[in-house]
Amino acid sequence: MNRHTPSPHTVREQLSNGLDRFSLGLQRRLEVDLRALAAFRIAVGALILVDLLLRSRELGKFYTDAGVLPREALFADYSSVYSLHAVSGEAWAQALLFLVAGAFALAMAVGYRTRTATAVSWLLLISLHARNPVVINGGDMLLRMLCFWGMFLPLGERWSVDARRIDRERSTVASVATMALLLQVLLMYVTNAVHKTRSDVWMNGEALVHIFQADHLTILLGNVLADQFELLRAFTRVWMALILLSPLLVLLTGYRRAMLATLFVGMHLGMLVTLRIDLFPLIVVAGLLVFYPSVVWDDATALTDRFGVADNCRRGLAKLQHLVPTLPVPTLPVAVGRAAPSLSSLRARSRVAFGTVIPWLFLVLVVLSNAEAVDYTEVPDPADQVLETAEADQSWRMFAPEPTSTAKWLVVPGELADGTTVDARDGTAVDWDRPPSVEDTYATSRDRKYVINMRYAGNENHRSYYANYLCGRWNRSHDTELESLTLYGLTDKAGPSDDEPDVARYELLEYDCSGELVQNE
Repeated sequence: MNRHTPSPHTVREQLSNGLDRFSLGLQRRLEVDLRALAAFRIAVGALILVDLLLRSRELGKFYTDAGVLPREALFADYSSVYSLHAVSGEAWAQALLFLVAGAFALAMAVGYRTRTATAVSWLLLISLHARNPVVINGGDMLLRMLCFWGMFLPLGERWSVDARRIDRERSTVASVATMALLLQVLLMYVTNAVHKTRSDVWMNGEALVHIFQADHLTILLGNVLADQFELLRAFTRVWMALILLSPLLVLLTGYRRAMLATLFVGMHLGMLVTLRIDLFPLIVVAGLLVFYPSVVWDDATALTDRFGVADNCRRGLAKLQHLVPTLPVPTLPVAVGRAAPSLSSLRARSRVAFGTVIPWLFLVLVVLSNAEAVDYTEVPDPADQVLETAEADQSWRMFAPEPTSTAKWLVVPGELADGTTVDARDGTAVDWDRPPSVEDTYATSRDRKYVINMRYAGNENHRSYYANYLCGRWNRSHDTELESLTLYGLTDKAGPSDDEPDVARYELLEYDCSGELVQNE
């Protein structure tokens, strides 16, 4: 019996080897290549710039006191508003903040003072989003979270201006922050998958057939695919299979992980050319970049070297590093008589708190927020307040559980002082028929998001705010004043197989342009 009983030393050795293998396997799954982080940084910085440019088209409408949500309404309807963009309601102040945000986003993209640029970009993002919550979409939520986790990552160690003063040989990094970034993307898919599994339309493969009938959502290739029911059913099943298999994004390694990530990238690029959902597909693609392992970046580097692209990029980066001034890194002054080690230990503790404790805390909170979104638990009130303040609460209900299936638009007949009736949105004659393209009734995807949210929001005050905006806009630009208007929401209730539209008309609000701001009764 004793011959077959392992000695304590052997047991300890086997246990140690097992723990080493587990630790190595965990590290392989949670580490991120520094080149992937660099590509991620460039993508996120560029997307913030594009987002600012797109929003600037409707800056006055969504972010000033002359728009759809004046600060008077914002402060009345939202108990706590932490937004630098709410300090002033003037267009020039918003434009200035947009320019500042653009400058920091550019600094982030090129990797100049990367951590500072990332932190300021995140702060300005949550400030912008808090200024008008009605126009926020899933892409905005993900973008600010990618930016948040980026603050705790070495985004500037490769392909950056900052790389000129970084002397490290490592090619990958594994930390709480890399785990959080990977899990953030995974949580988006898993939470959305749980929502979708509770829907018969998604589970029976009919979801995309219904979604592509919502003409206000489809663009480009989406308008062509709208009648291809069998193809849409196939895409529905493929997408459901992918998001249900999304945990493999973390569990797999090497080329298998890269192949799965590429499938997700392909599906999101497909969304980009079929659905009017703003920058969401590209923001997710930016998040997926960190799932590509070192072997892929090694192959990409070899390929760019073969075609001479890498040399041109290196020369361009070297010129940029030479042109951008090197500013001294601020340091804390050492008091006379104070031992230097105490200052070093203070800095070390600060780095641990910033790089480990805060990411761990928020990772737990984010997991709880996603669990609450699918009714698995409830977030305690203090934690919920932290999530709301940091704009880190999440739900990921994109097209779930019940997807949009009907085309929706507005008709706003308004009465002018001379008795004429016009559509107060664009000054044209009032038309109750279904537009040839419902998509064209919205100026931008942000405009569509606002109108849909305004129409169905539990807070009906938003209907008055929108009506007040239409009155003010008209009266500032026309000699004949708009005296009153009526908001109507129209919906084409025809099913996918119906040849003729079935338009339903819903009166949302009658509004007197000379009356009180809120007129819900």
